[in-house]
Parts: sequence; C-alpha cells; structure tokens
Amino acid sequence: MEQRTLGVAGPVSAVGLGCMGMSGAYGPTDRAEAIATIHAALDAGITLLDTGDFYGMGHNELLIAEALRGRDRDQVVLSVKFGGLRDPGGAFLGFDGRPAAVKSSLAYSLQRLDTDHVDVYRPARLDPDVPIEETVGAVAECIEAGWVRHLGLSEVGADTIRRAHAVHPVADVQLEYSLMSRGIEGKVLPATRELGIATTAYGALSRGLLSGNWSPDRPLAPGDFRAHAPRFAPDNVAANLALVDALRQVATDVGATVAEVAMAWVASRGDDIVPVIGARTTDQLDGVLRAVELTLDEVQLAAVEAAVPADAVAGTRYGAPQMAGLDSES
Repeated sequence: MEQRTLGVAGPVSAVGLGCMGMSGAYGPTDRAEAIATIHAALDAGITLLDTGDFYGMGHNELLIAEALRGRDRDQVVLSVKFGGLRDPGGAFLGFDGRPAAVKSSLAYSLQRLDTDHVDVYRPARLDPDVPIEETVGAVAECIEAGWVRHLGLSEVGADTIRRAHAVHPVADVQLEYSLMSRGIEGKVLPATRELGIATTAYGALSRGLLSGNWSPDRPLAPGDFRAHAPRFAPDNVAANLALVDALRQVATDVGATVAEVAMAWVASRGDDIVPVIGARTTDQLDGVLRAVELTLDEVQLAAVEAAVPADAVAGTRYGAPQMAGLDSES
C-alpha cells in the first residue's frame, strides 16, 4: 500500500483504520467481525489503527489488543486519544487534560492494549481549564520515559497547535475533514502545513451521509449518536441527501461508488493528509481499499466539489454545546 508521512512519526499507510465504530458509537457491533476487519486491514497493508480510551469505556482498546495478539507489534502504529470523561451510562462528562490525568490514562491504556508503548498519544479535545502547554508537557514526559513515541493533537485550532508545537514537536492533528466538513481549510490546515505537521482526517463519509446508502427513514440503533446530530435531523437530512444524489452522478461517470469518490477526494487534498476510515466490517473495508486505488483528475475533482458545495451542507456536525467546545471551530 502507498505510504504517507505522519509528520515526525514517519511513514504510515496512506489510509488508517478508525476503530471507534467497533465499540458501540453507531449501535451494537459484532466482536468477531470487528476483529476480522482489523486482521483484514493489517493484511492489506494498513498500519495505522486509531482508537480512544473512552471508546466503549475501554472496550475498543481491549478489542484491538485481542486482534493484535500474534501480530508483529512493530508493524502497527497505534494512535490513542485520551481525556474524554464518561459515566457508567456512556454519557460524556467533559475532558480532563491535567498532567496527572494524562499519565493515569496512559497507564490504563497500556494495560488494556497489552503493549509497552503507544505510538501517537493525543488529547481528544482541548481542556479549557488546563493550558495546552501543561497537557502536552505531560505527554512529552511520557515520551522521554519511553511509554509514548510521538505527540498528536485532536480538534484544536491554529493558535493551540502553535503553542503545543513550541513545547514538543507534534506529529499530526486529527480533524474531521470531508466534502461536508471543510472548516479546517481556512486557518488550521495552513498552520499544520507551515509547521510540517500531518493531518489525520476522520469522518470522510460524514458519519455515513456520504456512504451512498443513507436514507431519511433509516432507523437508528440504540446508542447511535447520529440520532442527536444536526445533519441527520429531519429538516436537514433531505437537503444533504440531495447533495449526495448529485455526487452519485459524478461517481457513476467515474465508475466508482459515492463512498469511494468521497474518500478519494479527501486523500487528494495533499500527501500530508491521511484519511482515517471507520470501517466496521470486512465489506466496508473492501470499499476503503478500492478508494485507496482511485485517483481523480482535476476535472473529476472539480465535478465532485461542484456536486457538494461546502456552503450548501445543512446543519453542523455536532449540536451547539459540543460545537462550542471545539477549539478547531473557534
């Protein structure tokens, strides 16, 4: 598989596997199928696995550990987010970026992942009560101790990126980036490129809207957070699916699926961008692998962007309280 450079972390596969959806974020999942998907991804040359210690309250890390047993750990780049606080019912309670919490969270992650180090460790969000210098300073101490290889960030703005990078080199910033979420193009992406920092782009299919399979009357399973996402609200989803219909015609002309074209568009944005795709099944992974092989020319890319204009998307990616807490959107 093609390789891209994850900033100072070095080469990784041109696409990463996001494992969040394997632990209930979109409803119930099949453990055996999830492990089979991770195995198939590794066999196909995907080296970057992305998780978070709060995905399923540790379930996702345990799942990955099970999938990696018997595999060469040195061939896998584990990217772990920390700091998300949840209650026993799964509700989010905020984020904790205190230095003591950084090291405590890492201790539990290393145990659950059954490894002696995390390759890229990143706060999931900016803690408004803790200076970013203190949070990344604690990660830097973990790097010095050998428990972490590289520092990453997630959903932070240009100013925060610069402050963090001044404390310790940042390998990559994880950001939502898709045809329907292009806010990072204004300030954040220019800042990462100026500093030589890569972008791991999640949400390339806009939580399923760009999958080509979504319908306005699709029932959502218990626990599926899209039930509360503005873009999936009845007043917005029809408008967004009209954009998908326009993209479907472009995809047909290219000889690909809507999802493949949407993923290929993200990958085309630059060699410093590594899409992280949340495949939960081997069938979904097959689509990811086909998208990796798809290259769109300038005419096709222009047609894709004309089909889904950034200012035509209805609804924000999260509700108002969550959007207010996103440093990357400020």
